[in-house]
Amino acid sequence: MRIGVDVMGGDNAPDQILKGSIAALPLLPPEDRLVLVGDSAVIQEMLRERSIDDPKLEVIHATQVVGMHESPVEAVRQKPDSSINVLAKLAGPKSANRLDAWISAGNTGACVAAAQMFMRRLRNVHRPGIAVTVPTFNGPIVLIDVGANIEPKPHQLAQYGIMGEAYAREILGIKSPRVALMNVGGEDSKGTAEIKEARDILRRAEGMNFTGYIEGRAVFNGEADVVITGGVVGNVMIKLAEGLSAGIFRALSREVIDTDPELVLRLEPVIKSLYAKHDYHEYGGAPLLGVNGVCLISHGSSVARTMTNAITRGRQFVLSRVNDVITKRIAALEEAAPSPVAESAVNAEPELTPRA
Repeated sequence: MRIGVDVMGGDNAPDQILKGSIAALPLLPPEDRLVLVGDSAVIQEMLRERSIDDPKLEVIHATQVVGMHESPVEAVRQKPDSSINVLAKLAGPKSANRLDAWISAGNTGACVAAAQMFMRRLRNVHRPGIAVTVPTFNGPIVLIDVGANIEPKPHQLAQYGIMGEAYAREILGIKSPRVALMNVGGEDSKGTAEIKEARDILRRAEGMNFTGYIEGRAVFNGEADVVITGGVVGNVMIKLAEGLSAGIFRALSREVIDTDPELVLRLEPVIKSLYAKHDYHEYGGAPLLGVNGVCLISHGSSVARTMTNAITRGRQFVLSRVNDVITKRIAALEEAAPSPVAESAVNAEPELTPRA
């Protein structure tokens, strides 16, 4: 298996990205290859400093880097030799030595745009969606989409349900994932016309455990295993949850110290264990579901262990053959509820628009 890593992407690149990649080497079988993409002079120098000479490593030079605040579409088009573009091309169907998966903690929108442009989409998939594994008080759930599609249409939301369910089943090991659609209330009468149409399509999806609408406050209470939402709401939710989680742990630590400093040593193992269960670094990266291949997008603030976990998660994704499951389930959905989008349009040149 060949797994590509964007060494130049992320707030802590290249140091933390490379450290995480090196830490993943012992976890890979001898026949696997970890392809490091970025400024080869920088990468080689860092490898020499660490005395790393592993046959599983391969370095590919990229002369450009997409900044975190650059316009995604413009960056993909104007920086053809960026590390993100190089990785997406290597993972595309036209690549002679194709990557099985690639990972970047860089510009999310650029990753989405490059993946659509060079990897293309799975058959019948309208728009890819980013699926984040979210830790809750009742175990992890899948939230899709969190930023790839900011104005989803009803059929696209329904397809996110199919893709999220496949990911929850094959990767998280949930036997019969409960799928719910994010809305302003649980009653059938609530929501926009588009939300109601998506609900009706999901109800017709054969074999899906669709439970209906879900409200924001129910997401962390274990009422669903897969939550479908548009990119704007999903992106706000995930960032709000991250900020709230970090704030709660900081406040708890301060309260313990102020109340009884001697409690700190006794409670430290409990707090660390609880924090680990709600730490996004443990999940590595979020797959861009619906593209013809495997692309994992990691948090911009990824550190070494984030990248190590992303590499192992990417390998698991490839071995689980989630894309085959998605393709079959999407075909069945289209047969049950034909989309207004023509087949020619589905696999035509991707529409590239700025993402969150």
